[in-house]
Amino acid sequence: MELRVLQYFLAVAREQSIIRAAESLHLSQPTLSTQLKALEEELGKQLLIRGTKGSRKVTLTDEGMILRKRAEEILSLVEKTEKEITLSDQYIVGDVHIGTGETDAVRFIAGIAKKLHEEYPGIHFHISSGNSEFVTEQLEKGLIDFGIVFGTVDNTMFNSLELPFKDTWGVLMKKDSPLTKNDSITPDMLWDKPLIISQQADNGALTKWMGREISELDVVGTYNLMFNASLMVEEGLGYVIGLDKIINTTGESRLCFRPLSPERKDGLSIIWKKYQVLAKPAERFIQKIKEAVQ
Repeated sequence: MELRVLQYFLAVAREQSIIRAAESLHLSQPTLSTQLKALEEELGKQLLIRGTKGSRKVTLTDEGMILRKRAEEILSLVEKTEKEITLSDQYIVGDVHIGTGETDAVRFIAGIAKKLHEEYPGIHFHISSGNSEFVTEQLEKGLIDFGIVFGTVDNTMFNSLELPFKDTWGVLMKKDSPLTKNDSITPDMLWDKPLIISQQADNGALTKWMGREISELDVVGTYNLMFNASLMVEEGLGYVIGLDKIINTTGESRLCFRPLSPERKDGLSIIWKKYQVLAKPAERFIQKIKEAVQ
């Protein structure tokens, strides 16, 4: 399977037309069709459903959808590798890719990135957001250099460095909520309230703190982005159990935050693949992190 043919396949998937894809690739239609047919024969699977004369639209089979996803990942990794190699003997320039969930620790990461960029203006930073499963999957595939994760780390697969922060859990609510008169929120205060909980959170830890199973609570919604959850709170859907300092509750904000009691905090670590040779920008980045932590 050649990279060139994968690029051809992705062009057809993007254009949904062999004719338009051939034009964008500056190939003849018969040449492109022949390459695609050879790819299907190589894999032993039909990848494309070709339209009739009345409809020239091309759609992907289930196998074609799988190949599209993998081809995008492969070509992205190839591009990243080419950049690292071609730039390795020049000044320190290149990209640092970081995956993280929503956390105030991103401020710390951004501060380190700013200092490194001032020292090496050719280094650029890219942050992808997602839960721990997303971050570790991206790391395993080599699509990102570092991940920021909560809780324990699989030290058989990843190097890790604990960050000097703990994120505080609490309740995001409207400022006119009756619970705002409390300095902190205890479990019993939430037992009869409509709750919006994180899809990324450890439900075992949450039920332990609540003293109730999830099925015993009035969970009206879930979220994976705190900003979207804050909109649900503003519209009166319920109370969000989430992390502090993600949503601005100062000034004219209609929302406020109260920490949980007993207190609940989660530690954070930055992780990267074991036995991986880091590119120079990534090396400099993690070195700056280590210096700041120490």
